[in-house]
Amino acid sequence: MNTEMISGNHAGALAAVLAGRANRTGRGFCSGVYPITPSSESMEFLCQQDIHKGHVVRVESEQTAMGICIGASSTGARTFTTTSSNGLIYMVENAVAAALLRLPVVMMVGNRTIGPPWNIWADHGDSLMLRDSGWVQLYCGDNQEVFDSILAAFRLAEDPRVLLPVMVCQEGFILSHTMMPTAIPEQEQVDQFLPPLNLPHRLGSSPRTLGSFDTPHMTEVHRWQHHEAMASVWDVYRETQKSFLEVFGRSLPDPIIPYRAEDADLLIVSMGTIAETVNSVVDRARSRGLRLGSVRVRMLRPFPAELLSRVFSTVRRIAVIDRDISFGFGGVLWGEVRGFVQPGTIVQNFIAGIGGGDVRPEHIEEMVSDVFAREAASEPVFVGVGE
Repeated sequence: MNTEMISGNHAGALAAVLAGRANRTGRGFCSGVYPITPSSESMEFLCQQDIHKGHVVRVESEQTAMGICIGASSTGARTFTTTSSNGLIYMVENAVAAALLRLPVVMMVGNRTIGPPWNIWADHGDSLMLRDSGWVQLYCGDNQEVFDSILAAFRLAEDPRVLLPVMVCQEGFILSHTMMPTAIPEQEQVDQFLPPLNLPHRLGSSPRTLGSFDTPHMTEVHRWQHHEAMASVWDVYRETQKSFLEVFGRSLPDPIIPYRAEDADLLIVSMGTIAETVNSVVDRARSRGLRLGSVRVRMLRPFPAELLSRVFSTVRRIAVIDRDISFGFGGVLWGEVRGFVQPGTIVQNFIAGIGGGDVRPEHIEEMVSDVFAREAASEPVFVGVGE
């Protein structure tokens, strides 16, 4: 195990390379790539690697990049791609197809604001547009988590009980271009963790149909099967965590990560890197006798309803920070979280960090004061607008 100072982009790409090499006794590795800021570094890194039994295919669009992954995955290859923002939007048709075809593609999304007007900084709006598409979604807090999540994503996606694509999300520039010490395992360890892919419905010498015409009843059955596969992610993820610890000697983060939440009078819920700032505010508040807690949602699909319900069972004030906006409604995370709280709980939504704006400790302290002063929740509150 070596420690390297690398960016989030390189961490994700390196994990994909190691995973691709681990399938050399299977049907190899394939990646379709098309550059877009802030994910281009990841593709450039991939293109420079020797993966032995594999190909990185440079294509003319994001839609084709996912098309390459669909074709390769359907023949049993381990597949990976990465994109951001409008590139993900252009990829949507094929991304949905990959999910409905039950192909274990892994994709790293460098979360970036959708344009126009054009903005290259962090925003969760791009990946959240696909939250109902059938992809498992993981949101990372640092570069080590990006690397580990890519490895875990292959193990999770390729499990015969799941067979769904997995999206690993990192915030553009905040993680994608920030250098952090990252523990990198040896190839032998990755080989031990990731057995060769054996896709049960792969195309090959035996006649099979992929993407045939469905009658209404057949579609109902397929959607039910897809939903059941998504529900099985919980058990498979726990098994993946156990294996990850045994092979690599460190823990894979849980689907939600509470911080000083057990006796909190107010919980602050967030995704991604904002949680680290929230935790620092929690520590300062605790030193003053104010009982704050934090919950970082790492896995958005499948949604961790039961886990959140347990954490929310004793708290009556919750602030939800969204780095996104569903126009005319509010934050996406807030919209999902508020259905799993106890009756009478105040759940206030705060929109912050849109378009890569700073979410500073003073912003979070303002949110805390706001929620403690409330008798009821209101429309979403925009924080830091125009600063």
